[in-house]
Amino acid sequence: MKRAINANVLTPRQCASILRALGDETRLRILESLLVGEKCVTDLVQELGCSQPHASHHLRILRDSSLVEGHRCGKQVCYRVTPEIQRALANGQGQALDFGCCELRFPESALMTIVRAH
Repeated sequence: MKRAINANVLTPRQCASILRALGDETRLRILESLLVGEKCVTDLVQELGCSQPHASHHLRILRDSSLVEGHRCGKQVCYRVTPEIQRALANGQGQALDFGCCELRFPESALMTIVRAH
């Protein structure tokens, strides 16, 4: 489901898609890690202590839900939180990601990085 996220106008279907994507501990850990900064797959594999295919599978789900985006960096693929998600966090003073139907809160330590960047 590719589309830009606009936190004020998510349909119930879009919200359910995002919640499904975030309904896994590994994907939540990846998103929280990417809130701190962009990381290549190898960095995430080391941080999570999992295999590369496992991390890539979860990154694909997050990417398909428009929560993260990837780009080539030489032979590596690096990921970051999408600009829409960064703006949504910054607009809420870094306290929560408001999808319209629910809010998702992350530890303040991760969110403060986003607030300082904007």
